[in-house]
Amino acid sequence: MKAGSRFLNAVSAVALSAGVVASGAGVITLASVSVAEAAVIQKIDVRGAERVGAEAVRDNITIKPGKSFSPADIDNSVKQLYATGYFSDVHVTVSGSTLVIAVKENQLINAVVFNGNHKIKDDKLQGIVQTHAAGPYSESQIQADIKTIKDAYAAIGRNEVQVTTQTVQVAQGRVNVAFVINEGERTKIDKINFTGNQAYSSGRLASVISTKKTNFMSFLTRKDVYSPERQQADQDALRQFYYNHGYADFRIVSADATLNEQTNEYTLNFNVDEGPRYTYGDINVVSTVEGINADDLKSLVITHKGDVYSAKDIQASIENISKRVAAAGYPFAHITPRGNRDLAGHTIGIEYLVDQGERAYVERIEIRGNTRTRDYVIRREFDLNEGDAFNQEMITRAKRRLDALGYFTKVDITTAPGSAPDRVVVIVNVEDQPTGSFGIGAGYAVGNNGGLLLEASVEEKNFLGRGQYIRLAAGAGTQGSRTYNISFTEPYFLGYRLAAGFDIFRNQTSSDDNYDYSEEGFSLRVTAPITETLATTLRYNYKRLQYDGTGDWQNNLSAPYINLVENSPWVQSTVSQTFTYNTLDDQNLPREGIIAKFTHEYAGLGGDSDFYKLSGKARYYKMISDEADIIGSLTVGAGYVLPTNGKLNVFDQFTIGGREIRGFENAGIGPRSSHGDPLGGTTYFTASAEASMPMPGVPQDIGLRLAAFADAGTLYGNKADLFGDVLHDSSSIRASLGAGVIWSSPFGVIRVDYAVPVLKQDFDKTENFRFGIANQF
Repeated sequence: MKAGSRFLNAVSAVALSAGVVASGAGVITLASVSVAEAAVIQKIDVRGAERVGAEAVRDNITIKPGKSFSPADIDNSVKQLYATGYFSDVHVTVSGSTLVIAVKENQLINAVVFNGNHKIKDDKLQGIVQTHAAGPYSESQIQADIKTIKDAYAAIGRNEVQVTTQTVQVAQGRVNVAFVINEGERTKIDKINFTGNQAYSSGRLASVISTKKTNFMSFLTRKDVYSPERQQADQDALRQFYYNHGYADFRIVSADATLNEQTNEYTLNFNVDEGPRYTYGDINVVSTVEGINADDLKSLVITHKGDVYSAKDIQASIENISKRVAAAGYPFAHITPRGNRDLAGHTIGIEYLVDQGERAYVERIEIRGNTRTRDYVIRREFDLNEGDAFNQEMITRAKRRLDALGYFTKVDITTAPGSAPDRVVVIVNVEDQPTGSFGIGAGYAVGNNGGLLLEASVEEKNFLGRGQYIRLAAGAGTQGSRTYNISFTEPYFLGYRLAAGFDIFRNQTSSDDNYDYSEEGFSLRVTAPITETLATTLRYNYKRLQYDGTGDWQNNLSAPYINLVENSPWVQSTVSQTFTYNTLDDQNLPREGIIAKFTHEYAGLGGDSDFYKLSGKARYYKMISDEADIIGSLTVGAGYVLPTNGKLNVFDQFTIGGREIRGFENAGIGPRSSHGDPLGGTTYFTASAEASMPMPGVPQDIGLRLAAFADAGTLYGNKADLFGDVLHDSSSIRASLGAGVIWSSPFGVIRVDYAVPVLKQDFDKTENFRFGIANQF
């Protein structure tokens, strides 16, 4: 009797506390009554769950028959049912020993459509909204999706977008949902202002940040889109720029963006404090790790007393020391740079301290945010795995590699404590970006063999999210020119850091109406990194060459070319190795660094060619004036080929001209036949000096630069069979002077050059004007 009384009292208390009122917005109000004892029910009665089913309701509550529960359990159960999104109203009561749950179901969505959208396609919007067909209709979710759509449009520069919804009843309990989008006009960037800068002009700083003022090409570049994330990235870019140019005290006082709602244009403001410029003071290395001699590490440091302070060089020195120490068997050693500022003399002495550091292991690497790129594509850029010793320098190196891939708009790597004090969780947050592109390229050369060439290409740098590169290109032009190319690269062949791939090509053209020339073939290649800046590539190359005479070719062609026509086709089968050294700070517009290539090639694996060929080219970039953004470059090149079995073919020898020494035609210098046909040479040398600067009076955002250059070189020597023809040959230096206009356009780097030969031979072929457009954008 007493037990029954206690149960009834408890049930009464629960009934009082279970009066639930649910608004359309899903807000729940519960009467709060303290319960001395928890209640127990024997049965759960579900009412109104016609589509969802009673069992699904029971599965989403915490109350179970035969187990005690409290008002808090009812509160949690009601919230949990609302969280499913299937109900617009939930009411819970207790009747005797039965818990009664009365629900009102949300309508089901029959279809979701988008109207008015042109800049963002349906499939993209379907992927970002949470409202989907066959799901429940939820007003709160609809509002969240509207915000998501607006954010997506803001990311492409359309802050004026308006989004509303329409619903249409199509059946009992089913509706169609339409998101109606008014995309509005693009939000532009009218001004980018810098204040407080003295060492560098506002135009120079504008070239450092990624956000640009709106101009006539902005609809292609999309660099005039404002976002808080991009502005933060611009601030980081400014800091790195100043830190790498000696301004260790640089700080951004403020950065803001103001939207003029009447014109729908932003004004960006950066207020900076540059501080003094520092040079390095005394440089030292100190080791507290037994077995590590600090003197042995000094040669790895690239910061030197008297040089301009650079945070980039300090980081590179830390990485060099870290690699050497880790290789010596001290994976936990930590390298810390300690600065000693001399404020009066504006110097900073650096002491690199090598100490034992804390023992920590990588518990796991978590990849987040990648919606397209596969996890393993990101993981393989790390030189450490789960269970390895944690090394901060390796983390920094992995971030640099991930940034360089071009797959992501942002890469953030952080750490979190693991399951034990000596365990670390590495968290990699990335954001995928489009990696496919359609390119249009063009070139024009004046001269007998010149003309216009147009090329269209499609490329994907992250094919199917696997990190693979594929490119298809086709071109056509005057003089009957046709080009076709297919390239594919797997950057991690067989799981190793080996970039393996192939190229398939076919090219054809005409020459002076005397013969048609075509070549087709393929190459197989594999590239292996030796260091972070040095790599080697092995290739097998197969080429089939066809010469076909046209018109009165037997009278108009020289004897060597008559032989080429009469004995076509020719086959060239070679193997080659190339070493590439690259320290450029920017692959598109380098300002500092070196890129150098050396190749040796052997022909004789079948086919008609037998030779050994050496060639190389190096280009050095250096800032002549940081303030005026004047970039200087020096280029040198050389090559030599010798036969390994008798004589060379004409097509085995080198040909150079306007590409190396402007002011001359392609293949415009070097040995020639009595008919003026280029025969090529066995030996060449080239050199070039150039300086470029922003075009005066034009905003640097446009990307126009002026260049002045001087080119020189020679090509001589012949070991091909001339069949009695006369040879014009001279090792005399050819040289030219000229000027050019460079435009970093969305289609690639457009360049127009005008050069005048100042040293030449009578039999050389000249060409003053050259125009070309790269095929990347």
